[in-house]
Amino acid sequence: MAGIGGSLLSLSLAGCTGSGGSETETDPANEDETTASSGGSGRFTEPEYDGWLDDVDNYDETVDRRDADSVTVSVGAGSNGYRFDPPAVAVSPGTTVVWEWTGKGGSHNVVAETADFESDLTGESGHTFEQTFDSTGVVKFYCSPHETVGMKGAVAVVE
Repeated sequence: MAGIGGSLLSLSLAGCTGSGGSETETDPANEDETTASSGGSGRFTEPEYDGWLDDVDNYDETVDRRDADSVTVSVGAGSNGYRFDPPAVAVSPGTTVVWEWTGKGGSHNVVAETADFESDLTGESGHTFEQTFDSTGVVKFYCSPHETVGMKGAVAVVE
């Protein structure tokens, strides 16, 4: 379970700013409001997912976990078991994300949109898969059997 090199994470990510927890910020360049969940080491601009999470019904905003060395994402969340929870999480470089299966919704996997990593396909409760993210950027992922029903997520690696 090797870390991801800089080439995978060369996708663009909006910059970091200021300090404080959960706040709304206005970007003077486009006058749009962006928000960030509390929990990290300062405010950041909500990452651009380019429509990736538009059909993910449990996505409201990115969960800020930049203060954690390891973050767990549930696989098989939601009422039907076809969600990741949280679907979008911000982490610092060097953070390990652990996906843990709930046993709901049948067999799932975790596949990077760029195909740089892929877990086993399983429905076993408690099964885990982990990936360490070393470089800044956005990594989009999905469950291959359930991508079309919105089982997608993203890891935003920010300073």
